[in-house]
Amino acid sequence: MPLAGPAFDIIDPHFAACIIPDAHIERIWRGSEWTEGPAWLAELGLLVWSDIPGDRMLAWDVMTGGVSIFRQPANGPNGSTVDRQGRLITCEQTTHRLVRTELDGAITPLVDRIEGRRFNSPNDVVVASDGAIWFSDPTYGRTRNRGAGADVDGCHVYRFDPATGIVRQMTTDFVMPNGLAFSPDETLLYIVDTGSTERPGGPDHVRRFSVGTDWALSGGEVLADSGGRFDGLRVDCEGRLWMAAEEGVRCYLPDGTMIGRINLPERAANLTFGGSELNILMITATSSVYICPVNAFGAGSRS
Repeated sequence: MPLAGPAFDIIDPHFAACIIPDAHIERIWRGSEWTEGPAWLAELGLLVWSDIPGDRMLAWDVMTGGVSIFRQPANGPNGSTVDRQGRLITCEQTTHRLVRTELDGAITPLVDRIEGRRFNSPNDVVVASDGAIWFSDPTYGRTRNRGAGADVDGCHVYRFDPATGIVRQMTTDFVMPNGLAFSPDETLLYIVDTGSTERPGGPDHVRRFSVGTDWALSGGEVLADSGGRFDGLRVDCEGRLWMAAEEGVRCYLPDGTMIGRINLPERAANLTFGGSELNILMITATSSVYICPVNAFGAGSRS
């Protein structure tokens, strides 16, 4: 059912070109405690997302409009994405690992530690064009008291190469790294820090890194402060950032200028571009999942 009230706030004229003026926001699911990790499975015509407290993953069929259980139990699923072969990559909080759902439905464990130390709680994930998987690892969802010396020190972003099995720590100075996304040409990586949940006055912003030829990161300047709290994000083919935020979804130019908002009645957690043209925003927000057509197209094929 479409939501009542205006869907869009145009803060800067640039946003007018990104929206469809008479478009409506539609709630396609309601009934979770906290939805996260939307991923568009194009070959199946499915939007898959995580219901973290329910320990399950749900799927919406674009053709029928029906919602079904995709996987349960699901080991505390959080963020997900789709690799270049159309396989689902999911962060599992309970097992502290990443898993891949194969095209035949089999689940392949990918990585759960670095140099013998277990990750905290993999949170969000993106796949680069070379097939490497980048993911954030804050302590949200972490099981406490797992044994001295068993876990990684600090909260970081990692790069895992499935072809070689090599995992590298890519950041050093985040409090609680969260959502992440590449620019369309992969010369930039954006990473959210939601450190205010860990300590008073902690960071609530998105940072921008330059990506070197060996995938090393440099820079890391703050691109935008949330004034509340960001979470997941996606980038469109023009390099604009679409950020999950307290009031819904915000849109930013690559230089950090906020140009508009999509208003929701609940706090947004994450989003992806889906549909046959990758021009439908699919948004997980607290208890619900929403869709909204826009005049923008998701960068690449990853979710």
